[in-house]
Amino acid sequence: MRSLLPFRDINVHASTSDYAFTSPSSPSAQTLVVERPSGDIRLNDGALLGAKRVSSIAGILGIIKLRLDKYIIVITKAQPMGRLKGHMVYKIIATEFLPLRERTLHDPDEDAYLNLLRTLLKTGPMYFSYSLDITNSFQRQADSNPSLPLWQRADDRFFWNKFIQSDLIDFATGATSGSGLRQHAHRESGADPFILPVMFGMMRITTTRIKSTPLTFVLITRRSRHRAGTRYLTRGMDEQGHVANFNETEQIVVLNDDTRGMGGMGVEAGMQNGIVGGFQGQDMQVMSYVQTRGSVPVYWAEISTLRYTPDLQIRGVETAAAAAKLHFDEQIRLYGDNYLVNLVNQKGREVKVKQAYEQMVRMLVSSPNEATQANHVTDEKFHVVEATQRNHEYDRLHYVYFDFHNETKGLRWHRAQLLLDQLREGLVKGQYFRGVSMPGDSQGRLEVRNRQVAVVRTNCMDCLDRTNVVQTMLARWTLSRQLIDIGVLRPGESTDDDQAFKILFRNVWADNADVVSKSYSGTGALKTDFTRTGERTRAGMVQDLNNSITRYVKNNFSDGPRQDAFDLFLGAFLPDASSIGSSLVFVDRRPVLIQAIPYVLAASVFMVLISSLPRSSSESAWWPLRLFAVLWLAIGVWCFRFIYGHGVLYVNWPKLNTPRWANEGYQETMGAIRQDKLIGPFVARHERGASNARASHLEEGKKRIQ
Repeated sequence: MRSLLPFRDINVHASTSDYAFTSPSSPSAQTLVVERPSGDIRLNDGALLGAKRVSSIAGILGIIKLRLDKYIIVITKAQPMGRLKGHMVYKIIATEFLPLRERTLHDPDEDAYLNLLRTLLKTGPMYFSYSLDITNSFQRQADSNPSLPLWQRADDRFFWNKFIQSDLIDFATGATSGSGLRQHAHRESGADPFILPVMFGMMRITTTRIKSTPLTFVLITRRSRHRAGTRYLTRGMDEQGHVANFNETEQIVVLNDDTRGMGGMGVEAGMQNGIVGGFQGQDMQVMSYVQTRGSVPVYWAEISTLRYTPDLQIRGVETAAAAAKLHFDEQIRLYGDNYLVNLVNQKGREVKVKQAYEQMVRMLVSSPNEATQANHVTDEKFHVVEATQRNHEYDRLHYVYFDFHNETKGLRWHRAQLLLDQLREGLVKGQYFRGVSMPGDSQGRLEVRNRQVAVVRTNCMDCLDRTNVVQTMLARWTLSRQLIDIGVLRPGESTDDDQAFKILFRNVWADNADVVSKSYSGTGALKTDFTRTGERTRAGMVQDLNNSITRYVKNNFSDGPRQDAFDLFLGAFLPDASSIGSSLVFVDRRPVLIQAIPYVLAASVFMVLISSLPRSSSESAWWPLRLFAVLWLAIGVWCFRFIYGHGVLYVNWPKLNTPRWANEGYQETMGAIRQDKLIGPFVARHERGASNARASHLEEGKKRIQ
């Protein structure tokens, strides 16, 4: 029988000629064979003999080609996270790279690529299930075709390993032959069970109860693989309409959940026997509510220069109109009406982003109607832009600006409730998803009783801290509404009335905030003390200060390699084997003097500290020592001013896809340094390829849009 679900038990048979993958629990299934060193893929009826080593893995994450070799990335350890609708969900804990050839040529870039990928896989929270499509919301799952293999049902945005699965996908669909030659080949359905979709984000499954009613509380955040990256290196929107830091968060409540099966062997048999759905004779109910977050959909960027506040650049809004239409076409098609909640500041540097967003909405909706509310706190508490009548799809956009900063400053976080009051009508109209199990259904499908027809899309500058507070508030209100609708709570009651669940809810959402923030900014979220306790505390403010300082350091000095890892894993950069032995991608091509200045600064600090140590000495030796300290102090001050004044030279930029503005800033700064009377002659004399110092490595790869 054709297998639609991934194998949960796979053995790897390694030999000098191939890697063979078999499933012990499915002895009649075909063996997947990857030839060494060519990487050709084929299916074999029955097991292959002659393997030197046999090991057990949890799944195949994908196949990736670097400069010297191809590598099969396998999941060697996975941690069970809990059961959702009876299906076990796992988190990837450990992976291994299986090279197709034994490397005889040492290449520093190959080692750097592997280190980037290993770090990403070690730190990136990735999840999968053998029997449940966790890349899709429950509402989209209800509309999917259960006769398709699991990987074909996956949401393209959240199928995080799709690029590195492309070899297997092309082979399974017949898009290429096993040798990689593109042709019209027949479909190889025997490869489907080896393709395992993986999601990047946050997953928390908790069994709990509210007012003695047992339930499963689940929170899932799915991070988009499109325009994925780090905080200051990935902002705004690209030409395909993909926005930075786009996340879909689904809050799920399951009543009468089935905790049997789906975690061990024989999953498909269990589904075919109809064991999915409810226990103790009661129908299982699933209720979910989806929210999204994503960067403001215009062309904008923040340029790091070592200053705490980066330089903000916004291109003409008109130039981004076509891309914004692509973005909202997808959002409206997937979610229905979009309530665009904007939380950026209305003053200071952020006001440019606010104005650009509002201009974009005015361009998209027909006959825009605008309304502004003011109070004693702010002149623009709310600013609403929406169509006066619905003439086309973009009139389903409802822009709502809320002056979050002014309304909540002074620890008055309860005033965020004003936004909930403003959105209440839209939340009621937007509904939520509710499905009930169909006993005896062999596919475990849900009968849809209610659909969510609108979504709240929230953003601030980073789509992190302020966004987390608002999303938590909306999720809490919706959950109370859901439980009232099904009779678990009485009208007027709230989930906060149950103290134990109140603490659980807040901590789960705070954990979600930390995961999303760490993936984008490198640190936990700010303001999580309010999310966890419902109050803004002094201790929380101190923690926020610590996180802000850590963000500054990481965003300037360590985000470049993190961005490189995303680009490499997701296929935004393709290593070029033809450049082996010519130029190294990761070499530092700045002039030696520019590279040396931070070391001189460190040496000067050391010398000044040594000179200041107390000692007994004669008067004649005291003045030379002081002059020595003053000399090094002057050198240190000059080095610090040089580094801070030419910060673009010392930001750790990505080496694979360096942003255009980083290259422009580098060339402009180096041009100014060459004119400097003090160090200009030394820089020009010792410069190594300064004209393309930061741009040369761009030719090592190509953009690939999946």
